[in-house]
Amino acid sequence: MAREDPAAEARIERRRSLLPTPSYPDLPVVAHREQLLEAIRDNQVVVVAGETGSGKSTQLPKLCLELGLGVRGLIGHTQPRRLAARAVSERIAEELGSEIGQAVGYTVRFNDRVGPDTFIKVMTDGILLAEVQRDRMLRAYEVIIIDEAHERSLNIDFLLGYLRQLLPKRPDLKVIVTSATIDTARFAAHFADAPVVEVSGRSYPVEVRYRPVGEEPDDDRDQIQGICDAVVELSSEGSGDILVFLSGEREIRDTADALTRMNLRNTELLPLYARLSASEQHRVFASHRGRRVVLATNVAETSLTVPGITAVVDPGTARISRYNRRTKVQRLPIEAISQASANQRAGRCGRVAPGTCVRLYSEEDFASRPEFTDPEILRTNLASVILQMAALGLGDIEAFPFVEPPDARSIKDGIALLEELAALDEPRDGHVRLTQLGRRLARLPVDPRLGRMILDAEKHGCVGEVLVIAAALSIQDPRERPSDQQQKAAELHGRFADRDSDFITYLNLWRYLRTEQKARGSSQFRKMCKAEMLHFLRVREWQDLHSQLRQIARGIRLDVRPLAEETDRDGVHLSLLSGLLSHIGMWDEEKKEYRGARESRFTLAGGTALGKRRPRWVMAAELVETDRLRARTVAQIAPDRIESVARHLATRSHTEPWWEPERGAAMTHERVSLYGLPIVSKRRVAYDRIDRADARGMFIRHALVAGDWDAPHRFLPENRERVVEVLALEHRLRRDLLVTDDELVAFFDARLPDDITTGKRFDKWWRRERERRPELLTYSTEVLVGGDATALDASAAFPEWCRVGGVDLPLTYTDDPTSDLDGLTVDVPLLLLDRVEDARLDWLVPGLREELVTAVVRSLPKPVRRQLGPAPEVVHAVLGEVGPDDGPLREVL
Repeated sequence: MAREDPAAEARIERRRSLLPTPSYPDLPVVAHREQLLEAIRDNQVVVVAGETGSGKSTQLPKLCLELGLGVRGLIGHTQPRRLAARAVSERIAEELGSEIGQAVGYTVRFNDRVGPDTFIKVMTDGILLAEVQRDRMLRAYEVIIIDEAHERSLNIDFLLGYLRQLLPKRPDLKVIVTSATIDTARFAAHFADAPVVEVSGRSYPVEVRYRPVGEEPDDDRDQIQGICDAVVELSSEGSGDILVFLSGEREIRDTADALTRMNLRNTELLPLYARLSASEQHRVFASHRGRRVVLATNVAETSLTVPGITAVVDPGTARISRYNRRTKVQRLPIEAISQASANQRAGRCGRVAPGTCVRLYSEEDFASRPEFTDPEILRTNLASVILQMAALGLGDIEAFPFVEPPDARSIKDGIALLEELAALDEPRDGHVRLTQLGRRLARLPVDPRLGRMILDAEKHGCVGEVLVIAAALSIQDPRERPSDQQQKAAELHGRFADRDSDFITYLNLWRYLRTEQKARGSSQFRKMCKAEMLHFLRVREWQDLHSQLRQIARGIRLDVRPLAEETDRDGVHLSLLSGLLSHIGMWDEEKKEYRGARESRFTLAGGTALGKRRPRWVMAAELVETDRLRARTVAQIAPDRIESVARHLATRSHTEPWWEPERGAAMTHERVSLYGLPIVSKRRVAYDRIDRADARGMFIRHALVAGDWDAPHRFLPENRERVVEVLALEHRLRRDLLVTDDELVAFFDARLPDDITTGKRFDKWWRRERERRPELLTYSTEVLVGGDATALDASAAFPEWCRVGGVDLPLTYTDDPTSDLDGLTVDVPLLLLDRVEDARLDWLVPGLREELVTAVVRSLPKPVRRQLGPAPEVVHAVLGEVGPDDGPLREVL
């Protein structure tokens, strides 16, 4: 076996000397210490199953340290949420007697507290996923613990699949998967029947009570009243803390307001959600007097153990992200939770004493719910996963070893979104391949739509502005609108509103905040935010995320400039549009709503400055389906700008082309649509842009053969004269001689370059070519008659002149049996009519004299005809008497 290099061996020995000696608190998982140590030592993969609160998250990394792991590489420990990652790392560090950043550290989106002597690195699963791009073999790690795997987030499922592929290549890497006692057999089977170690979590029994409140899961009024009633009921029964589960921050605030108005004695209300500051989150772990009512989101369901909880109030609902395949949008509806989630919530009490769980729904309702929550991979758009897999070269998503393969339709929708963003190349051999833009997009750890906007901003010179907007779209709106101060909030926020664009409104707000922050101290700035109904923590998160995005943008060499004093609105909106092409809408005056992509229908959500104006075309940052589909954060957009960005997606149809002599080109009408929306209805375009070969054929046929083109080229009139000559020869010979139009088209086709499709192109080419070959496009008689030499020889037998009475008279040949002039015609001037030899003319054309005289009389004006009289004899007499001095009559005749 190859020895380590001296530097690596020295580093390993140094780390071994620093290895902490763990001690263990009295937790259920510690009772299984020997079994766990043996399983981890003897197996590459171990599944640890146990209820939340059993100590899995904090004790498993310490068991790895006891086995000497963490010396050659880090013990990586993933958590689904930032709040849990910080809390778990701090708890482990405290138990090891270490400071954060020493033996134990953590990495979350805005903070990296990992030092050179760190053994245990706690991080969000998204952080580990991002590291895969830089370290494909995960060489930095000796152990990876995937905690809370039962949550089945998209990141967790992707990591479990990736690790399954990686383990044969990294036999030295150990993987521990932890889960609540939910479907652990599935995880074990995923890793080739890995051993499962079950640890007990619940120490005391929990009584479950059902207290139905409302019929609808989002019936806020009934739910809040039900929570208040449950808190009163539980408060009368003991002194323990109460944990209330709620769907989001708004629900937490509304419930807190209602409980505050009740003036509960010796009761502290404590919110708990991910966007709180670390110090505010830590309050739930601090010792206290009296009772606490903790109002928490799902973060307290499995990721975090809140100490001292003896009662739980469960409304039975949660906001669950769900992808709508019809509208192609990600929804965030409030839904009834699964039985497994309900049991997880109930399990949060009963850790320190017998517990009580009050469910604000019926037992029949509980029994009718699905057993498990659908994994995220079955209810989300997969564009981000497909993008990362393609960037890592992991093959087709259909063949990837997911714990539970995604639906084929979801894969198709994910690919469709990446095609919309121009991230995918034409697939070869059935494999998804990234464009150059797609490869850059995969390096941005943001939603692919936002990443596309940032990359597109480079060519418009507005990366700085788009980074601000992208960060704003990634967080909850920092503008607060309390229900009891709507008017005041509208007035305060209206200072920043842009009448055409909610995106520009964000830029206006950003500039204002930066100016005020520079002018004020930290505490004054916080007070200003509160007074002006701006959420300070979200403002700070906005700034933090913007700073991170700016750093990432510079890392991929984007030109990040400071914000200009004047915003390039067009450049900003074009950049944003590149990520929002399926979020456009056209106003339908008849139905008073917007017609969106793929026949969807939506209205504008409240809070937008565009709501009352209803511009004809809009783009939206997101389409959210609640009671109906609504567009949030919108801007007016011109349809011609949509076309310029969506060229790779637009569908074009054309009418029958026509020839336009003035342009010297074939033209057609074009209709352009995007996802069924007509962004161009009827536009005249040159046909050679659509079908060059057909346009070239039309140019040759109409301009050069038919002569339907007014151009100053000498060969055109010469060709027309020669055609007339051949047509005249046809009448003389009473035969078809002139070649067909198709043959004349072939004549030009053989001589013109392929790119000659219009008069303008022809003129440019011919100016050069005629200097070399001036007769190239001129018809010869042989070309026009198809080389029929016998016809040309025979033409001598059909003279053009005939001498009669000493006068040469022109002959005309007509080959038309339906005409009175069919055959040979002698043109005799009227004054020479009496000098011709009647016999000879009669022999040529019988009755010619009488016919000519009659024709002459009929063509004379009526007054003259009355003078001459109606009879031909009179006319003959008059003609015979016309002398050289009879000027007036001769002039009339």
